Amino acid sequence: MTATEREPVTRVAVLIPTYNERANLPTIVARVRESVPDADVLVIDDNSPDGTGRVADGLAARDSQVSVLHRAGKEGLGKAYLAGFECALAAGYDAVVEMDADGSHQPEQLPALLAAIADADVVIGSRWVRGGAVRNWPRHRKVLSVGANLYTKALIGMPVNDATAGYRVYRSSALTTMSLDGVQSQGYCFQVDLTLRAIRAGLTVVEVPITFVEREHGES
Repeated sequence: MTATEREPVTRVAVLIPTYNERANLPTIVARVRESVPDADVLVIDDNSPDGTGRVADGLAARDSQVSVLHRAGKEGLGKAYLAGFECALAAGYDAVVEMDADGSHQPEQLPALLAAIADADVVIGSRWVRGGAVRNWPRHRKVLSVGANLYTKALIGMPVNDATAGYRVYRSSALTTMSLDGVQSQGYCFQVDLTLRAIRAGLTVVEVPITFVEREHGES
């Protein structure tokens, strides 16, 4: 399907996985709702011991565009996103957003990612392209992230500069094309895995520069 044939994206679900993000969740949800008022938010909570799930339920009770998926326990980011994808696809959304709950992914930059999905199947919010940046990271973390992405790019041959990035937009049609049933990867490997699946499926993957901000509250 060419860019001119792509369906317009009107219904968007922003997936926010959580585990012990009680301090961050209300702020990040409020910022998402302000930045992209037409988008819906799905909080995916892995039975957080700190009560994040209850906080999410309170947000959902006050806003019909916020909902919560409660999971039995902590199984990792990959399985949380796969569960969220399943819900979003079943609900008929046109596109699905991956976003961290800790504020490292700035909701104010989401409109730029959503604008780019008009001519793409997958949009990656990239730290390591011109215009991208990272704030409040020590030098060793920058070196590790850049090195991991260079290694991945050289080893697999992917034309992507930030394959480990977790701020993304997928068209629902892309998710159904990528054969996600066999995905077992977790953490950063999950993002690399999905990037590779998209490229091998012949999908159009583009990178949009973002500024990644290290969390202020809680632990990653």
